Amino acid sequence: MPSLSSLLVFSGAALVLLVIPGPAVMYIVARSAGQGTRAGLMSVAGIHTGTVVHVAAAVLGLSAIVAASATAFTAVKLAGAAYLVYLGVRSLADYRRRPGPLQAPAVPGRSMGRIFADAVVVNVLNPKTAIFFLAFVPQFVDVGAGHTTSQLLVLSTLFIGLGLVSDSAYAVTAGWIGSRLSGSATAARRKDLVAGTAYIGLGLVTAFSGAHGRAK
Repeated sequence: MPSLSSLLVFSGAALVLLVIPGPAVMYIVARSAGQGTRAGLMSVAGIHTGTVVHVAAAVLGLSAIVAASATAFTAVKLAGAAYLVYLGVRSLADYRRRPGPLQAPAVPGRSMGRIFADAVVVNVLNPKTAIFFLAFVPQFVDVGAGHTTSQLLVLSTLFIGLGLVSDSAYAVTAGWIGSRLSGSATAARRKDLVAGTAYIGLGLVTAFSGAHGRAK
């Protein structure tokens, strides 16, 4: 178990990283503004489920392979970028198909389960999250105290908990703003257009960003 002072310092540093919007936050905001608060919160759950995958990979040492191999890093990064672009194209298709006013918070035919799965894939295919748990979190592990794996799990769990709170706040805020714009067919179509453009933009940023970008 990390010391109380380490936990406090880690919490402060993690909050700074979390409240500054990064790709995952922008993805959540786009989803929430375009499809409602419920979809945004489901995306938050998916994003952090993907984070759990990265934590498990870091503990097992798999993330070290991605971190050490430029080829592996690039492959995973491009796969994640391609998936974001795919989500953007799908939202733009919704924009072209939508003939009338928005009837529900989520685009018809898009289940909450699918929204959750999309968010999981987006974060699992984000190698920067893997780098984060290899480069940032271990700085707060006291090797001399032993039980390094337990310390890593405690810090990672704390980070995920803080992330759930901060990302949910973004989702609720974006959902509220989006709901104010959903009173007409034109506004509904514009939300699909904005969301699709945002996803494609995030995909391009991910594809052309360097290896040391922010995990969140």
